[in-house]
Amino acid sequence: MERLSQEEFAEKMYQRIKSFGLRCIPVCDILFEKTPSAKNIGGQLVRSSASTVANYRAVRRARSNKEFFAKLSIVVEELDESVFWLEYSIDANFIQKVKLKTLIEEGYELLKILAKSRKTAGDALQKK
Repeated sequence: MERLSQEEFAEKMYQRIKSFGLRCIPVCDILFEKTPSAKNIGGQLVRSSASTVANYRAVRRARSNKEFFAKLSIVVEELDESVFWLEYSIDANFIQKVKLKTLIEEGYELLKILAKSRKTAGDALQKK
């Protein structure tokens, strides 16, 4: 398998994260049409998923290694929250698990990659 440059990797991740965020929008729309509680969960999901995308964009424009680490930490936190709201909407019986299975799996896969990137960035900061 061909190794990606840092910029190619960042672009590929951005596209995956953006796709994840866009795939959350129809879920939010479904939740908005249900009960007030479901609407609240939908609002939380739309905010956290959009924040994930926006903050990853900021990661790519970080002016220092510290800023990169801080922004990447926000991305991991917001992505984890997005996955939580997806799972919570299933637990609350607002949406069937089968409808969100691949979206949740993608969220966890992205979390693994980004958490590893954050650890690498954190380790590099501690060496300085």
